[in-house]
Amino acid sequence: MEAETLAMAQEIDFSLWGLFARATLIVKLVMLMLIVASFWAWSIIIQKTITYRKARAEAEAFDRRFWSGEPLDELFDEIGPDPAGQSERVFAAGMSEWRRSHRTDGALIAGATARIDRSMDVAIVKESEKLQSGLTILASIGSVSPFVGLFGTVWGIMNAFIEIAEQQNTNLAVVAPGIAEALLATGLGLLAAIPAVVFYNKLSADADRIVASYEAFADEFATILSRQLDS
Repeated sequence: MEAETLAMAQEIDFSLWGLFARATLIVKLVMLMLIVASFWAWSIIIQKTITYRKARAEAEAFDRRFWSGEPLDELFDEIGPDPAGQSERVFAAGMSEWRRSHRTDGALIAGATARIDRSMDVAIVKESEKLQSGLTILASIGSVSPFVGLFGTVWGIMNAFIEIAEQQNTNLAVVAPGIAEALLATGLGLLAAIPAVVFYNKLSADADRIVASYEAFADEFATILSRQLDS
């Protein structure tokens, strides 16, 4: 009996593909969902990492130009009202409102400072939404994937026990394949969830730092314009 059990265990394919191929339809669907979720999470992680790196580089380059002593009107004329860079768009929003706040005689319309601040705040909110788009998907994958994998595990173990009852055989060769298939679902759930949670926390912090730099720039720019108004 032990020899037959050993021979049966040796014939079973315990590779990842073998475990997937033997799984029931429900468990296969769970595994496929988790694999897709994992690829989706990694695509967001890579895309956001590249986007944030470009945003930081663009902000540093514009910051050097802004503080180089070049007149603000000339800098605005160079980058235009709709530039490509995120920090440039915050600057352009403030400068556009600054110019619109002048009357034909050159005097400023009342409340110019408040309107300039609001214009830059709106631009910062738009850039923040772009930076943080997709992070909620990472959070969802990180929180839901373990439970989806657990569902696949519970379903797989349930079918394993049903098979044991039908065969009336508790040998390891009968029990092990079904349990291994079920545990594979949990493994795939963790494989999708762990990177999603780790990088969600990291990317959220990176986005907050970038937005904070935009807000700091907007405050400095508003201070410069306020000095010009007072003078």
